[in-house]
Amino acid sequence: MASEVEDEAAAAGSPLVANGTADVRRRRDQAKEMLSKQAVKIATKAEEHERFIFKSAGNSGERCVMHLFDEYERILEMVLFIGAFGRNGIQILWLHRLCAFIVTHLLGVLGFGGFCYLLGARPQDVPYVYCLFYVIFVPLRWIYYRYKKWHYYLLDFCYYANTFLVVMILFYPKDEKLFMVCFSFAEGPLAWALIVWRCSLVFSSFDKLVSVLIHLLPGIVLFTIRWWNPQTFAAMHPEGRAARVTWPYVEDKSYLWTWLFFVPLAAYTLWQLMYFLIVNVLRRQRLLRDPEVMTSYRELSKKAQKANNIWWRLSGLLGDRNRQVMYILLQALFTVATMALTVPIFLSYRMHIVFQILKVCASTWNGGSFILEVMPRQVVQKQQKKKLNMKPIKQVNSTQHVESDDTSGNHHEHTTEEQNQ
Repeated sequence: MASEVEDEAAAAGSPLVANGTADVRRRRDQAKEMLSKQAVKIATKAEEHERFIFKSAGNSGERCVMHLFDEYERILEMVLFIGAFGRNGIQILWLHRLCAFIVTHLLGVLGFGGFCYLLGARPQDVPYVYCLFYVIFVPLRWIYYRYKKWHYYLLDFCYYANTFLVVMILFYPKDEKLFMVCFSFAEGPLAWALIVWRCSLVFSSFDKLVSVLIHLLPGIVLFTIRWWNPQTFAAMHPEGRAARVTWPYVEDKSYLWTWLFFVPLAAYTLWQLMYFLIVNVLRRQRLLRDPEVMTSYRELSKKAQKANNIWWRLSGLLGDRNRQVMYILLQALFTVATMALTVPIFLSYRMHIVFQILKVCASTWNGGSFILEVMPRQVVQKQQKKKLNMKPIKQVNSTQHVESDDTSGNHHEHTTEEQNQ
């Protein structure tokens, strides 16, 4: 309809409208032509990289090729999307990401609220909800991390401790000794990792939400079993007795320290040996060949070096070549200290409930700091990166524009000369 009006106006003798319409159409055709050329260049580059990598690396280059093709497909999809929808394509992409952000935030808040309701209404079902969470989200995380080359994170101690707890709930729910070992894991290294490593409760981030729950839920589950289990709730305040009766009930201090400190510490040492054997011996060459594969040590050392914080300085006490050994020693000291703190928490209901509140507050505080401080900084960095990437394109476009102006100027000069002749 708009084109018909424009044609009628042009036919009626309106040269300005006709020239404006022609100029808009010309620019639109140039933009589509440029986008199609960029798409062809991207596909050509992808094929060139494929031939080069297979020629130089043989079959070992297959994974690298797949990674490159994923990136090229993502860029090509964006180029074609913007080419199809014009200037509105960028707005549609932005709205799509905004909607995904809002939906994830909504589901996260509803899920967290539903869990809080379940915690008060049916605390006896909390352990089984936790097992359902573990069975669903840990395999999904492995798939996602495998794609991102982060799958060695699943060898960390937090997953080792969570697996212990799931086995206890499903197969040995009345085993007091295994309960105390899991209690030491959950309210020791896992709980304090929330505070020390600044885990952030961000409902709009699926990855961050799962990370917080992996560290937070085990302690809450064991809290409900020990203090809020309806099977033993009636016995907590029996008539004629002021003391609170709990499960498991332990009076022997040596028994308490054995199963809350020494046995869990031995289990932690076993995990550390297995982790070192897998990552630093069996998979050492694989990690050396591909620096993009991330482990906990690589990630933490990278962040510590960038921030130049106390952890980076402490890990360098034995020299740069022994930073990993120092990292293992620091982690062992952290584990010993946090496991020792589980003994008074195990004995005191008030201390235990205050500790649960502290963990939730710390992760929520970190989440607020991430949303208000880190996310805006990331947006600014992305915009600056886009500006740097757009500079070469703008330079090419300006060069083409100058050349076209020169060509039109020369054509105008030739026409003037012909008219003079």
